[in-house]
Amino acid sequence: MEEWLVEWTIVQCGPDVGHPDHGCLDLQVWLKNGVILSKLVNSLYLDGSKPVKVPRNPPSMVFKQMEQMAQFLKGAENYGVAKTDMFQTADLFEGKDMAAAQRTLMALGSLAVTKNDRHYHGDPNWFMKKVQEHKKEFTESQLQDGEHVIGLQMGSKRGASQASMTGYR
Repeated sequence: MEEWLVEWTIVQCGPDVGHPDHGCLDLQVWLKNGVILSKLVNSLYLDGSKPVKVPRNPPSMVFKQMEQMAQFLKGAENYGVAKTDMFQTADLFEGKDMAAAQRTLMALGSLAVTKNDRHYHGDPNWFMKKVQEHKKEFTESQLQDGEHVIGLQMGSKRGASQASMTGYR
């Protein structure tokens, strides 16, 4: 999964973002200043509506790096990533839970593929599409007809009679 995410990030943002060595620690170092993450989320938006300001020079102070990550998370949330899919800045910055950071990136990619976003670059098979809601509309007569059907969850009516149930008291 890590290799897919790195490959997608490079395809989505361009080769100028570089490439981490293999391994979770290198991925964490590659992403921890928040600049690459910011470029990634910005690449999914129209040119005039980029949600995250990307600094010309990567921030070197810890609080600025964490602030950059927080801006990425806000941009991802505005794009539609659920809060439950978001990592905490400390998860990535301190390398405490890299799986959470990867889940956030997977959710962002899945959402881009699901939206069929024209700004998405890369193989659509890298991410699973999110399930979309399909509401059913029933007429009043269909709802009334359904009240007279015994659902399979309730069991079968076969063999059930008052006479057969007398021994169960």
